[in-house]
Amino acid sequence: MEKTASQNTDWYLVDNVSEVCSPSLLVYPDRIELNIQKMIEIAGSVDLLRPHVKTHKMSEIIRLQMKHGIYKFKSATISETEMVAKCGVTDILLAMQPVGPNLERFFKLKQEFKNSKISCIADNEEVIIQLSDNARRTGIETHVWLDINNGMNRTGISPGEKAAKLFKRIIDSPMLIAEGLHVYDGHIHEHVFSLRQKICNDAFAQVISLIDELEGEGIGPVKIVAGGTPTFPIHALRKGVESSPGTLLLWDYGYSSSFIDMDFLHAAVLLTRIISKPGKELLCLDLGHKAVASEMPQPRIKILGLENYTVISHNEEHMVIRTTKADNYKVGEPIYGIPWHICPTVDRHDFVSVVNDHKVTAQWTVEARKRKITI
Repeated sequence: MEKTASQNTDWYLVDNVSEVCSPSLLVYPDRIELNIQKMIEIAGSVDLLRPHVKTHKMSEIIRLQMKHGIYKFKSATISETEMVAKCGVTDILLAMQPVGPNLERFFKLKQEFKNSKISCIADNEEVIIQLSDNARRTGIETHVWLDINNGMNRTGISPGEKAAKLFKRIIDSPMLIAEGLHVYDGHIHEHVFSLRQKICNDAFAQVISLIDELEGEGIGPVKIVAGGTPTFPIHALRKGVESSPGTLLLWDYGYSSSFIDMDFLHAAVLLTRIISKPGKELLCLDLGHKAVASEMPQPRIKILGLENYTVISHNEEHMVIRTTKADNYKVGEPIYGIPWHICPTVDRHDFVSVVNDHKVTAQWTVEARKRKITI
């Protein structure tokens, strides 16, 4: 099955494409499952996996992973957390420090889904106090991961004396349980694996020192959730460390062209159509900013089956490309492309079309793209 899926050059084509509106995002469950299997193989055990759901935001993909024994997940929003909990997942980490109204929503989630252990991160004393106060008020014991900043400088506290003190503060807070350390290193994305590995290991050395300090004081063992997709193969080599890849489930052109050491399969494709031929060598596609992530420089998609094209303009509903092959195409003809960045591309679609054996057979709702589901 794997050989067929990876070597078949027309795997993305849809026989009933005339029935599918454009622009649309297509997903291929057989390829997603192969990516899941490879992810488990790299991790060595489902116990060491806590996949991120932010890339796909779909309950069906959660269930595909659960089918393969994965039972822990990581989310970025209250909505994503609710979606995962509704699937019956028993262990969910909200990797966004809850503040303001989201603090109350976090505890409403815990009250609604009492069979799930829903934990969160914290990186300062004020939030830890608020978490403890709400835990006491609701009578719900709450698991908290200390968020560590090991070089990304986005969230977290730098590993060291202050971090050790804050971890002890969680331990000493009524109704709180210090679950472990959350270490996200999304700033590490060097293309060459050996360099990526060195930078990752150098940054993680400070985390190891912090753990040694805590365990030297009799605190531990200290659990760790580390990394994203680029550093997944590196953290997977560490004993007892949970890894949190997400993008690899669907894969995209940005990662596949940057990390050739990671042999995952593209499992999400944009379907667009030529809506006009406005000039010599020009094709206009119905693939604007509202259908594909636009935060990256061009090219934002890799058009399949067409080489040597240039994106001339990109607007809300249109993308114009220049190609010497323009005369080979007709208005209305379907075009397939791999997005450069899949995570925010999924977030632009209310649903995806599911392709099985070259036919769209169903639709999956991108439920967690909503800022609020019910809570």
